[in-house]
Amino acid sequence: MTATSTPSRPRPGGPVVGLLVLLWIGGLLAAGWWLFSIGMEQWAASYSPPDAASAELERRASRAGTTLVLVVAGGPLVIALVAYGMRLVRTAVVFLVLTLLLGGPALVLGAAANRDRQPPVPPPSAPGHCVELSGGDTRCPGG
Repeated sequence: MTATSTPSRPRPGGPVVGLLVLLWIGGLLAAGWWLFSIGMEQWAASYSPPDAASAELERRASRAGTTLVLVVAGGPLVIALVAYGMRLVRTAVVFLVLTLLLGGPALVLGAAANRDRQPPVPPPSAPGHCVELSGGDTRCPGG
């Protein structure tokens, strides 16, 4: 007696996961292009004196970079969760590993890049009142 194998039916969640993968790749391309175009604007603006427009470009570049990091790290995680919910366990494991391989370094690099973008600490302010110094003439009014 020979064993006949029945062909397995495709899982119903396959097209949904496939669509999510295509959306994730499209999001990666869009966020990467956004960051690239802002970088080109910054490069062109580097030949002019700094002004408010360059500060706005810095803010836009920070937002674009943060968006790219979130798409890189969050896309595979969402796909893994949806695949697991649709009982596509192997697909969920693959995208969970992809989340760890791409998301970990992306989050570390994004945090390192944004650490330098913090506003500088203002210098300590000079005293708001007249301070007399010993050993010399005073420049304080009335004294």
